Amino acid sequence: MDTLYEYQAEVLDRVSDRFYRRLYQQLNWDERFQGITGLRGTGKTTMLLQYLKYSAPERNNSLYVTADHPWFYDHTLLELARQFRKYDGKLLLIDEIHRYPNWSRELKNIYDGFPDLQVVFTASSLLDILKGEADLSRRALTSELTGLSFREYLELRHQQTFPSCTLNEIINDAGSIANSVLAEIKPIPVFNDYLKYGYFPFSVTRSNESFQRLLSQVINTVMEVDLQIVEDYSASNIIKLKKLLGVIAESVPFEPNISKIAQRLEMGRDTVKTYLWNLDRARLLNLLSRSASGMAALRKPDKIYLENSNFSYALTPSPEKGTIRETFFLNQLRNAGHKVELAKQGDFVIDETYTFEIGGSSKDTSQISGEENAWLALDDLEHPYLNRIPLWLFGLLY
Repeated sequence: MDTLYEYQAEVLDRVSDRFYRRLYQQLNWDERFQGITGLRGTGKTTMLLQYLKYSAPERNNSLYVTADHPWFYDHTLLELARQFRKYDGKLLLIDEIHRYPNWSRELKNIYDGFPDLQVVFTASSLLDILKGEADLSRRALTSELTGLSFREYLELRHQQTFPSCTLNEIINDAGSIANSVLAEIKPIPVFNDYLKYGYFPFSVTRSNESFQRLLSQVINTVMEVDLQIVEDYSASNIIKLKKLLGVIAESVPFEPNISKIAQRLEMGRDTVKTYLWNLDRARLLNLLSRSASGMAALRKPDKIYLENSNFSYALTPSPEKGTIRETFFLNQLRNAGHKVELAKQGDFVIDETYTFEIGGSSKDTSQISGEENAWLALDDLEHPYLNRIPLWLFGLLY
């Protein structure tokens, strides 16, 4: 175990407490057994290490490991937990748990066998604790770490701190919220940067060019490693997934014709549907239906977006501006926990109550005329007026 402690010392030395994700403050770090899932690059590892270095009550009795460390070539997680407890270990932090074979069975055995041991683990958003060989649903509490909101990006990149707002606050008090931001910063040019480069924390330490390359690597790793591990996909499956993502990226927002996609990629229709839902679970896509209830989850999606606007710039040379606006709005509302559906009039219905049409500053209300609780979310707009709300304000939701 000396090797693991040496590795822990090395990674802790590089951790800073300058910026904390909002989820960090929301987690109950005293939970005996919890998981943090999310897309690669969103900061899950940093959260674990920040807690260990700056907040863990018994740091000397804590250990951080990554499940793909060479130590596990000849040892098991269960063996680690047993040795760790012998030396009065209290807190075990396990990174990338999905990269460990038989993760669910061994986590269950650790939970049942060491009731005095606290465990926090991170995993790909693909990981389903209900799907593993062992039933962890009654044992592990899981939370998802999404990419940065526009509000978090302002704090991390520009040291501008603003409180998060609820959707009701943005709808009913957009003027005063916008004024509080405008008193400190001109949001529109910074917002345009965020749409291209701001969703992932690692953008702060990279040039724009190297960020794009690294983001492409993130996308490839999700498909080549995470999907292969969690879904047991073969190399040929991964090639087909890449082709499917390429087809979608060409024309998002994409209204899928499953039969045509299946014919073009030489797949079965059910295979195409399964691939789409797995790309959604992997947080590479956002699938949208006209009804998010009932049997909707079993049907084909009615519209497909890339999960975030940064992906749009990484996968296509010149993404359409209207698509970027819609992608951002959908992403931020979903990340903040809101139910989003396609609208009959307008673009989106939020929480089965509010209708939004997304557009540029010159957009009129014709597409939502006659709708109650309807607003325009407009790009290139600093101040709200009437039922027009600046699009960037929805980046303050979390």
